[in-house]
Amino acid sequence: LLRAAFGFTSFRPNQEAVCRAVTAGADALLVMPTGSGKSLCYQLPGIARGGTTLVISPLIALMEDQAAKLRARGLAVDRIHSGRDRGASRQTCFDYLNGKLQFLFIAPERLRVAGFPEMLAKRKPCLVAIDEAHCISQWGHDFRPDYRMIGQYLPMLRPTPVLALTATATPLVQNDICEQLGLIDPGRFIHGFRRENIAIEVVEAQPRDRAVLAHEILLGEGRRPAIVYTPTRRQAEAVARLLQRHFPSAAYHAGLDKDHRRDVQAAFLEGRIEVMVATIAFGMGIDKPDIRTVVHTAMPSSLESYYQEIGRAGRDGAPSRAILMHSYADRYTHDFFFERDYPDVSVLETLFAKLTPEPQPKDALRRRVRLEEEAFDNALEKLWIHGGAQVDYAENVARGSEEWRQPYLAQRDQKAAKIEQMIRFTESGECRMLSLVRHFGDYSDARRPCGICDFCAPAECVAQRFRPATAAERSRITRILSLLAAGDGRKTSGKIHAELSGGETSGRRASEQLLCDMARSGLVTIVEAEFEKDGRRIPYRNVAITAAGRAWDGEGEIAIREAVEAEAPPRKRVARKTKSKAAQVPKTKSRRAPAKTETQPPTLADAATAQRLRDWRLAEARRRGVPAFRILTDAALRAIVAARPSTARELLALSGIGISFVEKYGAQIFRLLHEGTGGRYSPTEPSQASS
Repeated sequence: LLRAAFGFTSFRPNQEAVCRAVTAGADALLVMPTGSGKSLCYQLPGIARGGTTLVISPLIALMEDQAAKLRARGLAVDRIHSGRDRGASRQTCFDYLNGKLQFLFIAPERLRVAGFPEMLAKRKPCLVAIDEAHCISQWGHDFRPDYRMIGQYLPMLRPTPVLALTATATPLVQNDICEQLGLIDPGRFIHGFRRENIAIEVVEAQPRDRAVLAHEILLGEGRRPAIVYTPTRRQAEAVARLLQRHFPSAAYHAGLDKDHRRDVQAAFLEGRIEVMVATIAFGMGIDKPDIRTVVHTAMPSSLESYYQEIGRAGRDGAPSRAILMHSYADRYTHDFFFERDYPDVSVLETLFAKLTPEPQPKDALRRRVRLEEEAFDNALEKLWIHGGAQVDYAENVARGSEEWRQPYLAQRDQKAAKIEQMIRFTESGECRMLSLVRHFGDYSDARRPCGICDFCAPAECVAQRFRPATAAERSRITRILSLLAAGDGRKTSGKIHAELSGGETSGRRASEQLLCDMARSGLVTIVEAEFEKDGRRIPYRNVAITAAGRAWDGEGEIAIREAVEAEAPPRKRVARKTKSKAAQVPKTKSRRAPAKTETQPPTLADAATAQRLRDWRLAEARRRGVPAFRILTDAALRAIVAARPSTARELLALSGIGISFVEKYGAQIFRLLHEGTGGRYSPTEPSQASS
């Protein structure tokens, strides 16, 4: 069947055991990295079992890509999502009920549509595959509340087996996925996280130097095609312009309209663009095998995100590099967004104290609480997610369960822990790939160093730079080794610093870095560990002296990793010399559509437009059974009225508007803004999202 349906003569590593278990009717959790062949693990069992395989996927692009590939193999495939009209979706439902489909792809939100789960249950699928299953878990790096409700609909589809698939799930997330989906004695297949051909380098560089350093790296022979990830749209545009001076490059981010993103992506896949400079909006479902380099110009928010993004390099098996730039400034950036998105529990307590059993309008509640609008909206959403508030589609708010605090605090702590894990990865004193393999629970492969990362092979680095140890550093190294040798040969890094500095806390970061340099030179080994205190896990490092460390006589070369400063690249056309590094990366003009200034009072037309948008939002929220703020926030609604965007690009440029919103609702928003009738939105009109 593998040969007949897919043309393969053999399985890739770890595929066959999953396929056999699922074909036999067992539930399973599959965690394998991007590019390792997860899709076959539901496609082949689905064909083998007969009937229709139901595939739940969070992204339209992924659905379309998978459906197109299966159709090209002569299989009967269809999909239902917001990009298709009602007529096509209705016909797909008929085809499903009549047994004409081998695969049906749907978005998780579709399960909320009244009658749809019951329609599926009339002719149960032969297999349910849930892709990107980490979205189910509140501990995952991409948690989506709409995804978490999938488990409540699965019982009506039983005894059909369920397969959950993801490329990024830690042991904690794996447990949560199994629990939330109600998987029955699932087989767990956690494999393949080691990427033998990706050499990871972690480089300390200030934000002002990172674009120029990326340019230096990519000039090297064999370093392209490449992806350069930036944290913001503005930086993606600026870095792309810098790189365009020397090789074909383009920006890709959520502020670009759909056609432009499609054209740029196609040019990259076909080789007409050598470097894609992108936010994390780019990459999901991209299958370009010959990407040689992935550069991060800022520290990602989690190891899961980072691993997923570097996994786009070297899928052809050829040598590739992943280069991560960071500095202490990244911590401040992540702390800012963390405090904004996960406010202190006291903020939620203030709001919860004002809730009553009787519903009250959201606007009236906000006035009583006296919180800024953004802080209020964020706190209310968190209370709603964790059950502390009940919010109907019209945003009337009532008191919910008293049990919201513990799950919220647990999620907040876990999010903070992910940032700390990412920071510790940049500062670690062990093989980079080994650290990632262990993080994902692939313990069967957690001992062998990769031999090619900046820790294992510093001489092979293309971005990271090293210098000889100074006399002062050699003296401290000698003292550290003497301290370890005098005892049982091991101590925590904190105790080493305390004993050598007389209890002073200053200089701790430099001390930790020196220990990492000693580990790279083979004088000590460093093992990451943690202990539990007051219900929280506290990370620390165990340092142990090696035989080479005991024999060290103060001679021999010790390489010290240093921060990197980049030199400005030459311009092809030089009008005049730049005076500062800040000028090396040109500023980008805002893509945002012109908005009314604060001194312009709203007009009657603005008020009418705002009312039409509110009516539409209310109808859409009622239809989907969610609070109106889950469709469109008040702030985003006001931004739309002020800017009056006429293109997808202008709409995407507004704060609070993402790609999925534009794909689902863009056409309706433009109609409501520009038809000029002043009429109200009718919930009986066709809606893109309802398909």
